[in-house]
Amino acid sequence: MSSQLVSVLIVTHNDAKVLPQCLESLRQQDYPSIECVIVDNASIDDTRMLLTNLKGADQVIFNETNRGFAASQNQALSYARGDWILLLNPDVILSRGFLTQLIAAAETDPAIGMASGKLLRWIPGGDPPLTNVIDSTGIFFRKNLRHLDRGSEEVDRGQYDQAAFVFGVTGAAALHRRQMVEDVSVMGEFLDESFFLCRDDADLAWRAQLMGWSCIYTPQAVGWHVRRVTPSRFRELPLVVNWHSVKNRFVMRAKNASALLYLRLLLPVTWRDCLILGYSLLVNRRLLSAFTYLWAHRKAIGAKRNWIQARRRVSDDVLMKWFSNRPVSFPLALPERSAHFRGDH
Repeated sequence: MSSQLVSVLIVTHNDAKVLPQCLESLRQQDYPSIECVIVDNASIDDTRMLLTNLKGADQVIFNETNRGFAASQNQALSYARGDWILLLNPDVILSRGFLTQLIAAAETDPAIGMASGKLLRWIPGGDPPLTNVIDSTGIFFRKNLRHLDRGSEEVDRGQYDQAAFVFGVTGAAALHRRQMVEDVSVMGEFLDESFFLCRDDADLAWRAQLMGWSCIYTPQAVGWHVRRVTPSRFRELPLVVNWHSVKNRFVMRAKNASALLYLRLLLPVTWRDCLILGYSLLVNRRLLSAFTYLWAHRKAIGAKRNWIQARRRVSDDVLMKWFSNRPVSFPLALPERSAHFRGDH
């Protein structure tokens, strides 16, 4: 395996309680060539004090306002020099061999643009804090265009111990090939900056799949993540989180879904949309402005859609294999998929 430089990009916002453990796990990595770029989004706890006294980070940038996760990751990316880019949340602890295992898996094929490890739940203050409950083993999409984390909430009994191709990697600890980053960046944006928070990882994965880049999952790369946002907790979440979640669901679809794919999934998608609209009308009317956002920003969304659809390399027939009501993955050596993953379109 080569020792190509890995740029680890971390965006913080009031993360003083978890950041030291995250950075210590990064310092303990056995991978030989790492740089770290950190952007703080106007934290008001002790995060800035920690970062001011931090030793070992190659770049620390302090924003005077909260620019949101996507824009700040793009900001960090502008300083990154690595051949590989790891987007890392400050509430993640990595096992010592995490990066070594991810890079080894991703380097097996030049068409692999994304790599996912096995994330388990970290519960700070818990007994034990590092659990064997699965957080994510990659992203998958249901037929209603709802994306979820594969294996989420399951106890890890080895059921996801086979390496596989998955749709995408959760943004908590997401490895990306530099060549893919440059290939899928839309009008200078790697992550869509209109996604202030929520769904930016699924949007990126969908766009990358359209461009012919694949995502490998390897269970040997283990980490632990504090999961704050889950589908079952949406009623407990702040309005800003649910608002962006609703808005980004439709923006993501407007950019990435062809008319043909949408028609193939019309019934489950429409049913899910009706449930979301009904909830917004009957329970929380403050979410309705997430729908009007689409009309107000239709030109910008349309321009991004045109850019993506003009450059897509993968047919809807190939993509349809990913949209299922079960957590889809594909074996690494599946013959009929090998041409797709080599980029032969």
